[in-house]
Amino acid sequence: TEKYGRDRVAQIITFSTMAARAAVRDAGRVLEIPYGSVDKIAKLIPEGPGQTLEECMKPGAELRKAVDSDPVAREIVDLARPLEGLTRADSIHAAGVVIGAEPLMNIVPLQQKGADQEVVTQFSMNDVEALGLLKMDFLGLRNLDVIDKAVELIGGGLDITQLPLDDKKTYEMLSRGEALGVFQFESTGMREALRAVKPTTFEDIIALVALYRPGPMQYIPNYAARKHGKERVVFLDPRLKPITGQTYGISIYQEQSMEISKVVGGFTPAEADDLRKAIGKKIHALMASLKDKFIEGAVANNTSDSVARQLWEDMEKAQDYSFNKSHAACYALISYRTAWLRAHHPCEYMAALISSVMSTKDRVPFYVNACHELGIEVLPPDVNESQVDFAVVSGKIRFGLNAVKGVGELASRTIIRAREEGGPFESLWDFTERVDPSVVNKRALESLVKCGSLPGSRKGMLDVVEQALAYGQKQQADRVAGQSSIFDLGDDPATPTAPRQHPPIPTDEFEKGDLLKLEKETLGLYVSEHPLSALRGELRAKTDATIAELERRRDGEVLTTGGIVSSVRPMTTKRGEQMVFLRVDDVTGSTEVVVFAATYAQLQHLCVVDRILIVKGRVDHKEGETKLIALELSAFEAVQAKKTVELKIDATKVPATTIGDLRDLIKDFPGESLVRLACITSEGPKTLELGPAFRVAPDSNFFAEVKVLLGEAALS
Repeated sequence: TEKYGRDRVAQIITFSTMAARAAVRDAGRVLEIPYGSVDKIAKLIPEGPGQTLEECMKPGAELRKAVDSDPVAREIVDLARPLEGLTRADSIHAAGVVIGAEPLMNIVPLQQKGADQEVVTQFSMNDVEALGLLKMDFLGLRNLDVIDKAVELIGGGLDITQLPLDDKKTYEMLSRGEALGVFQFESTGMREALRAVKPTTFEDIIALVALYRPGPMQYIPNYAARKHGKERVVFLDPRLKPITGQTYGISIYQEQSMEISKVVGGFTPAEADDLRKAIGKKIHALMASLKDKFIEGAVANNTSDSVARQLWEDMEKAQDYSFNKSHAACYALISYRTAWLRAHHPCEYMAALISSVMSTKDRVPFYVNACHELGIEVLPPDVNESQVDFAVVSGKIRFGLNAVKGVGELASRTIIRAREEGGPFESLWDFTERVDPSVVNKRALESLVKCGSLPGSRKGMLDVVEQALAYGQKQQADRVAGQSSIFDLGDDPATPTAPRQHPPIPTDEFEKGDLLKLEKETLGLYVSEHPLSALRGELRAKTDATIAELERRRDGEVLTTGGIVSSVRPMTTKRGEQMVFLRVDDVTGSTEVVVFAATYAQLQHLCVVDRILIVKGRVDHKEGETKLIALELSAFEAVQAKKTVELKIDATKVPATTIGDLRDLIKDFPGESLVRLACITSEGPKTLELGPAFRVAPDSNFFAEVKVLLGEAALS
């Protein structure tokens, strides 16, 4: 707006329509049918775009069966049908901005939206484009701030734009699947893809960014096999080698389809761009209109009819998934930079990453846990060492003062300024005397005490916190008024000032468990030690997923997780029945577990604070929040730590390289437990005990990797 004028720049409106599931849920709510009944019907509609009620009502479909057999389902669906597809709401496009050569009011209707009264077009992006206006996408990424912050923490004039793109250490790290915190690569599935492909070039990173999405994911095994010489690369036409050679004969990008259409099909650049638009925007009518022209052009260009049709068929398939390489390359560059920082400066990078998610309650524990797995110690806040955000101190990450509940950025900066001016704080009294009490009030001070950021007994300091605040206020008021304490008066100016006498702070302390609870209360997570740290391996062995993984699991998926109950919120249903909402934590995060009346009636004795539970439940993604609907609850019983880890492996069904891969995996998790393999071989069962050089730490991540490599049966 500053460059082109406020009357010539606007954001673009976007309209959300009511999808099939939403229509069913709204219909059920209006009809006042219980949530559980409506939810069952809604879950019969598959997730994803294009899932309409009409599609789901075809003979044999699950929804059709429910409607035919249940009058309630029929009533809901009948009311939902006319609602489906209606415009539900309008909002501002996440990135779309339109720029005009003249005032936009002359060309397109405008309106103001949002708290900031932003100027927005009343036409959606396709109509804006049809009018001939320039439409741009400005994408903001938190990861760019993370990179900047990490570079600032590293110091030394690092120029992130000049990194070599062939850094061996970075590719070795990614090839091991160590990518927590790496942009685009931290999901479980993407880490598996990294281990399969074992990237060695920047081209591999670009390809993975483009391939790891619904549709093209099926080609990741082919890409990996061809890269490592396990599958032959074949080109339908020799002219394809310069176009798809870098991607091992797999056409991944829209640019490749454009080039094929020009080189083989004889398309002009403008026609190739029409093809790109048809693929990228999934415009099936435009795609169909280009078919005959491509086949005729290819045949005229010395291509057999069968090969021409096969190439066209491949491009038609690409309409469902093809990515533009220019976009993938930009993302890949950010991914590579975050990976390089993680590989070479893990402390600084993880500190910057955690600082960036401080306002997101579930991500801080997730990344703190990732630090532990990297061998990086994360320390609680300390008024004598902490900065505003997370920082690196002596090779460890120190919590930022701004992360303490009730403190905030202004108070954090005030504390740091007082420390810089007067040196380290020696006691609670010293702190209140030097830090402005109008900025660091009673609530903030109590939080700082509870999380252990001040020197001394937390219990003792909480007992005298009001006295300390009153003392500090008096000292600061005296200074402002220019008064002196009677201890400062003396006949001889050279006489040393007598030290101020403060009431002693009691030295008795809370129990360890209570101290951990105070940490959780003020920081949102356990820092010095998690109550489940010693049990994480056992807990992982009895579950399918950590709590941090729930948000990436599909809606409706049934899985088993576990954790410690941190809060219980009871509720009475409309029918007068009791149900509860549990807050369950593990070392990676926290989630809400909904225990409906029928389940609660049987398992009420388990739903208590500090109980460690195994929860079998259904993932429920709704209104931007992930919950778990409890189906079964059971108490977690700890067993004595295993001195030997036993794994089962069917050597007749796995590749010969699997044992080598397992040895490499064990080396990635060094520990004290011996590993014994129960092998099924062509000559019968055999037991193989790996030597002392292959001792392992049987933690949650080791068992997760074993499941990926050997399958679920390996741990049974």
